[in-house]
Amino acid sequence: MDRMGAISLFVRVVDSGSFSAVARTLGVGQPAISKQIAALEIHLGAQLLQRTSRSLTLTEAGRDFYESGVRLLGDLEAAESRIGRGRITPSGLVRATVAPVFGRLYVVPRLHEFFLRYPEVAVELVVADRLMNLVEEGIDLGVHNGELSDSSLIVSKIAQTPIVTVATPAYLMAHGEPAIPSDLERHSCIIYAPQGAPRIWSFHGRFGPITHQPKGAFRTNDAEQIRTAVLANLGIAHTPGWLFASEIASGTVLPVLTDYEPAKLAISAVRPSGRFLASKVRVFIDFLTEIFAEEPSLAL
Repeated sequence: MDRMGAISLFVRVVDSGSFSAVARTLGVGQPAISKQIAALEIHLGAQLLQRTSRSLTLTEAGRDFYESGVRLLGDLEAAESRIGRGRITPSGLVRATVAPVFGRLYVVPRLHEFFLRYPEVAVELVVADRLMNLVEEGIDLGVHNGELSDSSLIVSKIAQTPIVTVATPAYLMAHGEPAIPSDLERHSCIIYAPQGAPRIWSFHGRFGPITHQPKGAFRTNDAEQIRTAVLANLGIAHTPGWLFASEIASGTVLPVLTDYEPAKLAISAVRPSGRFLASKVRVFIDFLTEIFAEEPSLAL
């Protein structure tokens, strides 16, 4: 039995919570995964996992061995990177989740540079408008806009963006420009409704926070449609600045209420806790941090 391989496999099963998820990722059958874990248990003389038809649960011995396994694998990879002095090249597949428009505008166009640096690393982008369950979906890394409620994740801020309120010159010429947030009551707002409920617009005034409940004829849960609606002169939008960075630079859309912009929105690299940071994931995070720093709308 390849003990290091079996330990790595055991850690992956615990992280994903599923034999089948690991089997799909590795492209093998589920019985092959079960057989290796069973062989590891026989070698250790202890049951590591309690299996039912619906779930996996760590035994007391399993919890102890999992924590040791995570440390062991992390120390091994760190030692390889340190002693190899660059001779050990990151390799394997990085599965990352990213918002569709953000990935299209800021990640995919730069991936050729990453592949030139790390030819043995492949990247799979799983697009989603909200943060997925990283462990259940076998995701190594999430690129997330905004705050996070899940405290079990490891979060590293890699960029930030202003929140801007924008409209086209044609819309503003026809309807006037709002001077203060309350002026939005007489405007058509393009509403972002990620789960059916319109998201409140937030501003920062001289005396503190100001909120506005947007009203308008068009709402969507998709950032691309917000872009299209603004450019079609349907109304005013309140969005992360990266969504309209090129249009603002060219004058295709104009920012309004600039004296009331709220605090900048954090963009973070998010990964499951308890999982050692593989070199392939680390170099991808470093690459994203580097290319985002070159974008005026994303720089820290």
